[in-house]
Amino acid sequence: MSTVGTGIPASNAPEDPGGAHHPSRESGGHIGWVVAASLGIGLVAALLLAAAPFISPEEDDVTGAVLCGFALGWAALALLSVRLTDQPQRWAAVPAVFMGVCGLLLIGFGTTVREVLNWVGPPALLALVVWMAVQAHRHLRSWTRRWLLYPVFAVLLLAAVGGGYQTVREAADANAYSMPGQLIDVGGHRLHLHCTGSGSPTVVLQPGGGDFSSAMAWIAPAVARNTRVCVYDRAGRGWSEPARGPQDATQIAADLHTLLQRGDVPGPYVLAGHSFGGLYILTYADLYPDEVAGMVLIDSTNPATKADPERATGYGKGSHDALSDRAAAVGAAAARVGLVRLLGSFEYGELPAHSRDEVRAKTATADYAAGWIDEFLQANASGVEAARLTNFGDKPLVVLTAGAETDATHDAAQNKLASLSTNSSHRVVEGASHAGLIFDEQYAKTTTRAVLDVVDSVRSADPLAR
Repeated sequence: MSTVGTGIPASNAPEDPGGAHHPSRESGGHIGWVVAASLGIGLVAALLLAAAPFISPEEDDVTGAVLCGFALGWAALALLSVRLTDQPQRWAAVPAVFMGVCGLLLIGFGTTVREVLNWVGPPALLALVVWMAVQAHRHLRSWTRRWLLYPVFAVLLLAAVGGGYQTVREAADANAYSMPGQLIDVGGHRLHLHCTGSGSPTVVLQPGGGDFSSAMAWIAPAVARNTRVCVYDRAGRGWSEPARGPQDATQIAADLHTLLQRGDVPGPYVLAGHSFGGLYILTYADLYPDEVAGMVLIDSTNPATKADPERATGYGKGSHDALSDRAAAVGAAAARVGLVRLLGSFEYGELPAHSRDEVRAKTATADYAAGWIDEFLQANASGVEAARLTNFGDKPLVVLTAGAETDATHDAAQNKLASLSTNSSHRVVEGASHAGLIFDEQYAKTTTRAVLDVVDSVRSADPLAR
């Protein structure tokens, strides 16, 4: 028998064990549609607030805006269910207040609040989700409980568990993997620099897209036995702090230049860049030609075929910046609930065990996720900026190409890179994958040999051996 209009409290109404939909139980306001509409309001509000021009694209502000949007959805459920149906869901006011307060605190106080919420938020959210599930079971008799609310509760539960695990693991990783070298302020953020060995010219290793200094674990020690070698982490990678604004090749090269100057690492330099790192050292050589004595392009990403200044500078201002910053903020938020750690457990080839674990730990952080997304959003600009180097004179240049992952188009582009210098050598490393030139000990030795060949050519002023 229907409980509508009988005066029987909703919480004491008979409950169908299977939660099946009974039209008579949704009379007096269609509670199912109210639940669906309220969740939709929350989702749309979260998206609109996160993209709103008055919300800063910084991670804390975007995350706070999303929480405020979801809070509006829960508030709508509490209000509309009371006014329009005979199944009031007053409990929904609690998650509305919780998310709204957390969101406003993040927007208002930023990092200070986030560091507290990283620890306090997950257990509080876990307790809240359990309580919400109990309240929904007691007070909501609708198909939406099973098909809409329970999945939402499951997502929130996973976020609580993942966020707690991520926070604990990051703290443990920080203790387990201490920073070698030093942090140096390059203007608003500090970058990690670690130099070993002695002699001139100094080799500066530039990791590929998404990588940082630990990825050079085979190459740096081997080079250090012959000359001074420096590894560093770009902004937001490894032990370096994140930077505000887009990190295209020009900005990365400028930061590296400041880092080397303030780190008391005088030139001349032999620059060695893997993958995207090739774009960055090409740009450095274009901007600071007197400091670069030689280069090694390790299966470099190919620059744009034609340098277009308007296209290159267009990525440094306007709406694209806001888009990339907001995308990076979303990536950082995903990392804070453990999603990046879950998806990013790669093997990293045959790196030494400690370095492999460092890479796994440091690539699971929010700073890494934000930097990785920004790097690939800036890829076109970086490619155009790298193409501005059209003449490397007679300085030694070795171009390494991964033989296992190449084709005619890539080979032609790599040959064009080799033509930048009259003293160059293009070497196809048979059997090597793109990542293997760095990660696999066998092929990392070939890469090391190429670096040392350039060092020897700089020292002796003799041409490179073909």
